[in-house]
Amino acid sequence: MDIGVIGLGGMGAAMAANLLKAGHRVTVWNRSPEPVAKLTALGAIAAASPAEAFRGDATVTMLADDQALRDVILKTVALEGASADLVHVVSATISVALAQELEQRHQDCGLGYVAAPVLGRPDVAEQGQLNVLVAGEDGVVAKVQPLLDVIGKRTWRVGDAPHQANVAKLQVNFMIAAAIETMAEAFIVAEKSGIKPSFMYELITETLFASPAYKTYGQFIVDQQFEPAKFKLKLGLKDIRLALAAGEAVDAPAPLAALLRDNFIDAMAHGGADLDWAGLASVARRRAGL
Repeated sequence: MDIGVIGLGGMGAAMAANLLKAGHRVTVWNRSPEPVAKLTALGAIAAASPAEAFRGDATVTMLADDQALRDVILKTVALEGASADLVHVVSATISVALAQELEQRHQDCGLGYVAAPVLGRPDVAEQGQLNVLVAGEDGVVAKVQPLLDVIGKRTWRVGDAPHQANVAKLQVNFMIAAAIETMAEAFIVAEKSGIKPSFMYELITETLFASPAYKTYGQFIVDQQFEPAKFKLKLGLKDIRLALAAGEAVDAPAPLAALLRDNFIDAMAHGGADLDWAGLASVARRRAGL
C-alpha cells in the first residue's frame, strides 16, 4: 500500500517504521524535521506539506490533540486535495465532538474515514503490539485492515460510526487513570499502617488485579518513578476532560472522572505536567503527609 503518516511523535514514528518494515511505501510529514530525517533514513519519503501525504491509498494521522489536528488537517487543503479513493485513518485520541465533525467533513469531501485510536505506549507501538479500536463503514475498514494488522496485534471492531471508537478509547483511558488513583490511595493507607507498598503491589498483581495496567503503573507508583514519561500527565488531564465531555454529551454523569480531573489539575499545579501520568499518585501521597 501507499501510506502517508502525519504526526511522528513516539507513537506515529513507531507506526511508520513498522509499515516500512512490512514493505509498504510510506510518505511522512511532521511539524518538526528530526523524526522525518530518521524515517527517510529507513526508506520513507518526506512530504513537503500535509497535503502531499494525502495522495496514496491511506493516510494515518497521529497528532497530539484536537488543536493539532485542526491546524494540520482541517485548516489546510489536505482533505480537499486527497486522492479520490484514499482512506483517512485517525489514530489520535481526540474529542468525540471533533470526531463527529470529521465524519461530516470527510463525507463532504467524498473521502473514506476510519477512527482507529490505539491502546499502548510507544514501546508497545515499536513492537507492533498495539490494540487498535476501529470504527467506520465495513468496506472502508476492510481497505485499511492490512495496515492495521501491521501496527497492532489485534483490531477491535467498535461500530460503524467512527466517533464510537473515540468514545471507547476515552473510557479506557479514564479507567487507567482510575486504577492509578486507586492504587495510590490503597498503597498509602497500607504504608502508613506499616505495610510496604511493594508487598501490596505483589499481592494485587498476583491475585485479583493481574492485568497490564495494574502491573505497569503499580510498579511506577511503588518505585515513584515518573520520569521519563511514557505518557505525560498533561495528556492524561486532556483525556479525562474529553471523557467528561463525552459523558456530558449523552447525559451520563461521571463523578469519579470529575475527581480525577481535579487531582490531575492539582498535580499540574505542583509542577507535574511533564511527569508520567502515574505521577497522579503524588497528589494522594502529598495529601497524606508523605
